[in-house]
Amino acid sequence: MLGAGGKMGPTLARMARRALDAAGQRFRVIAVARFSSSDLRSVLESQGVETIQCDLLREDQVEALPDAPNVIFMAGRKFGSTGDEPLTWAMNTHLPAIVCRRFRRSRIVAFSTGNVYGLTPHGRGGSREEDAPAPVGEYAMSCLGRERLFQYFSRANEIPVAILRLNYAVEMRYGVLVDLASRISRGEPIDLSMGHVNVIWQGDANAMALAALAHASSPAIVLNVAGPEELSVRALSTNLAAAMGATARFDGSEAGDALLSNGARGYELLGRPRVDVTRMLAWTADWVQRGGESLGKPTHFESRAGRF
Repeated sequence: MLGAGGKMGPTLARMARRALDAAGQRFRVIAVARFSSSDLRSVLESQGVETIQCDLLREDQVEALPDAPNVIFMAGRKFGSTGDEPLTWAMNTHLPAIVCRRFRRSRIVAFSTGNVYGLTPHGRGGSREEDAPAPVGEYAMSCLGRERLFQYFSRANEIPVAILRLNYAVEMRYGVLVDLASRISRGEPIDLSMGHVNVIWQGDANAMALAALAHASSPAIVLNVAGPEELSVRALSTNLAAAMGATARFDGSEAGDALLSNGARGYELLGRPRVDVTRMLAWTADWVQRGGESLGKPTHFESRAGRF
């Protein structure tokens, strides 16, 4: 798992390890990242996940990584993209070429983002995999570049690849619902300009990513990983506020379009989400009220200009 030190990597690594243990399989699970936090390395290793510290932009370090039949590529750069665009492009478009050269005999699942789509009118089911990309901003454009590099090497070197366009994973410490609940708890108004969203429980997104290894192909397959509903930001906030005994305040009004993805094809191949939005809202409200841990990384889901 390359780039396993981010928001999803540690939970995905633990899920893979538990699944293999439950199946009686002794295959290795190897988490590769910079690991600026030594605590994370020790926690993962205590749970049976091997760790390797690596700067993935250093080709010599990538070349030294062990062979692996299955690779999940999670590395990328979103936050801080505005102001250091060259690093964003290096991480999101140059790094896939390095990885495809090193792991040209592996199956690769590569995370991408629904940001490669343009805004789509609410009520039409969201963007589908066959829709033409229309990225807004350098982050989204570089993510489309990431996809194109994986597609090129998949075709040129016959590497089985599955590209997952994620939109949006949530858990207790991070995500759109935490953003909304945190603003409510602080009495801050909620921007309604991006009036609708998809959310999917991170555990369900992780499970779909692992299942995608079986569907990697050459040419690469592209699949949306997204929640099944087009959710109203106003309604989500109102429900969170009610559960928290607070009042939701709003700023602006809903536009007729939003960044929305249709996850139907992903459900057919990878399984449907098991955690519904009602449970996600209840868990999030309780967590934020109790002062639970936060990763401190707002999603900026409300950005319509693609600036992160």
